Amino acid sequence: MKNKKPTTAVALHYDGKEAPRITAKGSGDLAEEIIALAKEHGIPLQEDAALISLLSKLDLGDEIPQALYTAVAEIIAFAYILSGKIPEGFEPSPEQTEL
Repeated sequence: MKNKKPTTAVALHYDGKEAPRITAKGSGDLAEEIIALAKEHGIPLQEDAALISLLSKLDLGDEIPQALYTAVAEIIAFAYILSGKIPEGFEPSPEQTEL
């Protein structure tokens, strides 16, 4: 029997004005529901165990801490690019423009 670690998911909302906030989080079946809803609505997913570990300690509605701004900003910028948008003030590196 395989000991599979339970799935954990954290959803963020970013309005471009304030720091991103935790809008949903959970593990196990709840995490699977969060992931399924994101896929259903075309919301990009990012797998990062270290970041999930830190974000899952926050409460619903909490802004992400300043220490995580860079990591989360990179994910948000990538999500914008995937959807054909460029975040205001973002200048992609030469590697990113080759996507």
